[in-house]
Amino acid sequence: MQSGAELTYLLRHDPDFRRVREDDLVEVGRQIRLKRNIALLAEFLKDGIEGFRFDFYVVSAAPWLVVHSALQGLVPPDHIIGAHFGFSAETGEVESIIQVPAGYGKVAAVDSLRVRLGVPSDRVVYVGDGSSDIHVMLHVNRGDGLTIAASEARHIAQIARRTVISDDALSVLIPILEEICGYDPSQIRLVFEEQGLLIQEWDRVRTDWLTIRDGSGLAVEPAA
Repeated sequence: MQSGAELTYLLRHDPDFRRVREDDLVEVGRQIRLKRNIALLAEFLKDGIEGFRFDFYVVSAAPWLVVHSALQGLVPPDHIIGAHFGFSAETGEVESIIQVPAGYGKVAAVDSLRVRLGVPSDRVVYVGDGSSDIHVMLHVNRGDGLTIAASEARHIAQIARRTVISDDALSVLIPILEEICGYDPSQIRLVFEEQGLLIQEWDRVRTDWLTIRDGSGLAVEPAA
């Protein structure tokens, strides 16, 4: 469901998906495998960088119930923006769609959040990993904000200013510390060591995406 709003449509209109109830969405969230140190990332961004403070929010096209269940105890409920549904009191099925922050809806959600928090457009940091993040990444780039791809998905990696691949959520601190705070690699390593963590491997590579056609030459996609 990489396009985000697809799942919302299915939950509302597809006969099979309409069997999904509120408890089912909560249970799905409990089974999601998360990256390590999400709570530490949120805490560190709040007051762990001298002279800087970040407000950590999650904006997702997924159902809010799923995201909240997955991040319960890690991210406050009011810091999660996701798809909201109205449920039938009689059948329990999804009866209406209240909000879906996907595509341009995600752009609107991020902009509304930025205005409410009083954050200049060039101080927005957006981390994404799927196709539903394309529009908002382009929007943040236009405002001179920092966009970070957390996957090597072709369309995202080509748009984001930085790409970081790791199974630890703290990895996104590296471009933030470099691009916004002006830290060099030795200072960044020290920051992690002060948290009791060691950066064991830190490789910077250029990723080339290629499509090879049999007997008709080579087509090369733009490098990430």
